Order: sequence, then structure tokens, then C-alpha cells
Amino acid sequence: MALLQRSSFKSLRSPWRLTFNSTLWTAVLAVAACVMLALAAPGNAAVRASVAQPPASPAPPAAGATVRIKELAAVQGVRSNALVGYGLVVGLDGTGDQTTQNPFTGQSMTALLQQMGVTMPPGASMQLRNVAAVMVTTQLPPFAQPGQTLDVVVSSIGNAKSLRGGTLITTPLKGADGQVYALAQGNLIVGGAGASANGSKVQINHLSAGRVPEGASVERAVPTAALQGASLQLGLQAADYATARSVVDAINKAKGADTAAAVDGRTITVRLPGSAQDRVAFLADIENLPVSLATPAARVVINARTGSVVVNESVTLGPCAVAHGSLTVTISTTPMVSQPNPLSQGQTVQADKSDIAINQQPGALIQMPAGARLTDVVKALNTLGATPMDLLAILQAMKSAGALRAEIEVL
Repeated sequence: MALLQRSSFKSLRSPWRLTFNSTLWTAVLAVAACVMLALAAPGNAAVRASVAQPPASPAPPAAGATVRIKELAAVQGVRSNALVGYGLVVGLDGTGDQTTQNPFTGQSMTALLQQMGVTMPPGASMQLRNVAAVMVTTQLPPFAQPGQTLDVVVSSIGNAKSLRGGTLITTPLKGADGQVYALAQGNLIVGGAGASANGSKVQINHLSAGRVPEGASVERAVPTAALQGASLQLGLQAADYATARSVVDAINKAKGADTAAAVDGRTITVRLPGSAQDRVAFLADIENLPVSLATPAARVVINARTGSVVVNESVTLGPCAVAHGSLTVTISTTPMVSQPNPLSQGQTVQADKSDIAINQQPGALIQMPAGARLTDVVKALNTLGATPMDLLAILQAMKSAGALRAEIEVL
């Protein structure tokens, strides 16, 4: 009986061992086949190369930025024209002008009603709260034709609290010559909100100005004679002789020799083809020609109102030493009550006690090394630990001492 049981156990154990070994070998062979296929695939050549080869060094930066001519220059004579008009905004929710303080709003409304055939009784005073006097402005782009629409900006000129929800009445827009070039009308879009009650007020963004998208219709075109002659002039946005030479070289290389010539550092004369259709294609090709810019002049732009300082890549520093300290004046006022002695028939009065404290922090003399790159200049200025407002005075002093090799422009 025992022999029969042992043999039965062996017969059950042997098939299990054979099945386990065959399954393990099948899994190992499948994994090896997947690895070989992955290494042999052409799409993984870059992966194998990156593993086998060391990482390549980054490419050196370009010598100069490349931009199109349309970002550098514009055709002289092809420009937009400013239009302005005076109008009324109606439909406000009690946030319009107070006619007692702004009499021109009532006069404008009276004139508008007379044009509509409504005559006000003599001496009648209108208390308008839903009307606001506004100025309407826009830009008439070049080549604009009658029927095209323009966006307009509507700004309050009275004491209206908000233009939100208002509608602009038909307003003629005039140019510098006094001629009407567009008519504006439509509902205002004001990017803000506000509410007030019992002396409390909450306001988000600006409420006394808004826009009317496509609110003006062009009624008269402005003739442009820039493309009528045998040549035209390109005006650079900034006067620079190197940029003018690069633009001339790019045009002559693409359109033939003597096609363009530089008059000065800002004006370039270009010869035009004979037909009008060829001129449009000619200018389209010129605008998209690439031009390599030269290194700009060293300049530091300072905004004294906001404390902003912008330094371009051409600014360099000479060796110098800078000492900068801060002076703080603190004035504190404490109210005090002075009471008279008993039975002195005096009066209790309030007096203010002011304390003035002056704190001057010493500034150590810091040696600033010469810097030939923008990163060196930034590191040298950061060693001072000065605030942007203090940096304004430091840069001007360094310019006067000859250590700052750049032009300072104060906005």
C-alpha cells in the first residue's frame, strides 16, 4: 500500500516539474527575442547612438539675429490716420454725467433732440442720469475703403461713474482736415465692474472707457500716392547705418544690382516695376527677405517712475569702486490730550507730539571688476545689493565716472 502511494506521488510530481521548466524557458526566449528586435529596429538607432556615444556639446549661438525687412522698415507714406469725434452714450443705469456740473451734456442732448424734431420749452432743465458725453477715437488704416468696419475706443469726458451697458449714438469721426471719414455707433464693451452703497465702493478695472468692436464704418477713403511713382522709400524704425546697409544688400541680392540704395542711416530708395500688379508682388517679396542684424549700440533704459532698469547685451563695465548707503528718515506723530488744572477755567485741548529719527546705514566700498558680457555686468550689479530705485542713481554716477560704457535713456 505504501509502495503504491509513493509511486502515485512520483507520477503526479514528474509532470508538474516538466511543465514548469518548459514554461520558464518559453518566457526567457520570448524576452530575449523582444530585446533583439528592439535593438535591430531602425527607429531606435538614435537611442543606441545616444547610449553608445557621449552627449554632443550645444551649438554656438548665432552671430546676429535674423529678421524680416517688414519688422525693420515700412514704406514711407503708407500709414494710418487718427480719427476723433464727440458723441453721447445713452442707456446707462444711473451712472451718467451730472448735468448741473457738466452743462455741455445737456446742451448736446438738446441739440440732438432738435435734430429729431423734439423742441424743449425755453428755460427747461433736463436732469439726465443715463447720458454721458464721450470722445470717440480710432485709427483709419492705409488703403481702407468705404464700407469697411473699424474698432473704436469710447472715453468719458464728464463725471460719469460708469459706461457699462451704454450705447453710443451715431458719431461722425473726423480727421485732421475736418472731413468726416467714418461713422461710429454701437453697444459698448467695458472690461470692468463696480458697485457702491452707503459710502462703500468696490470697483474692478476702469469703468469710464470702453470699446465698440467693429463699431465704425468707413465713409471716405484716403488716397495713397506712395506706390504711384517710379520708386519708393523705405523708412527704418531706428536709424542705424549697419542695418541700412544690410537691407540694401538683401534687396539687391534678391532683385538685382542697383535696385535699392541707402540715402542715409534711416531712408532707403527702392526702384519699382512698371505695372501695379508687379509692384504688389515686388513689395511682398521684399518684406519677407531675411536680414542679419548687427550688434546694437550699448544702451541702458531707465524708467524713473516705476524703477525699471533694462540693459542690452552690448553694455560693458570698466573697473570701478562703488560705495552706497541708505538714509532713512522716520517721522511719527502721537496725539496727546492736555487737561487744565481743577478750577482753573481752562479748556482741554489736543496736541500732537512728533518724533523724528534719522537712520543712516554705512555703505562699504565694493570693487566692481570689468565686465565684457551681459552676465558679467549683471553679476557685478548684483554684488551691490541695491534696490532698483537706488540702481538708477548708481548707474548715472558710474556713467559720469566713465565706468559704464553705454548710453543712458531715461523714460
